[in-house]
Amino acid sequence: MSTRRVVVVQAGLGQPSSSRLLADRLATATRDALLERGDEAEVVTVDLREHAHAMADALLTGFATGELRTALDAVRDADAVIAVTPVFQASYSGLFKTFVDVLDDGALRGTPVLLAATAGTARHSLVLEHAMRPMFAYLKAITVPTAVFAASEDWGSGGTLDTGLSGRIDVAAGELADLLTGRPPGTDRVDEFADPVPFEQLLGR
Repeated sequence: MSTRRVVVVQAGLGQPSSSRLLADRLATATRDALLERGDEAEVVTVDLREHAHAMADALLTGFATGELRTALDAVRDADAVIAVTPVFQASYSGLFKTFVDVLDDGALRGTPVLLAATAGTARHSLVLEHAMRPMFAYLKAITVPTAVFAASEDWGSGGTLDTGLSGRIDVAAGELADLLTGRPPGTDRVDEFADPVPFEQLLGR
């Protein structure tokens, strides 16, 4: 059994925040998906709000130190990354982008990344496709097909999940686990067209 290093990078500002809640759910689902495939997960969560001042210093000086350096090294050495940002002004947050700006060159090259975002309304859901996915493509990361967006209405009382959001989390986590384990995607899916009824038989009905 292999142990996969999964680093969760989340840019929520509150404590708690919906971004942190989503990040934790994605991490748990990924751990479960890896266990189903015979691997374990070592999960490290990076809360960017804790590194805000250090990131500003790194931008000005060109050098990251202390706990920020540890966080950057963790992302560089990760087997997979789960990236979660709140939506500000119809895009990823400035805090999230600042972390990306101070990453080492090539840090995410070839790394599987699960993309996720939160916002007050589902109207911002395309942020994942028009902002986040192109940025990670530029960084040469391998993004999983299913990105996860959570609006306010996706959360119930006490942090419970809407059924649709829960399903998207499971699908995305499964895709990330498939990339990590080298398993062909969709192995467990049933192809309804794999055993079609012969045309002649259809005509006879």
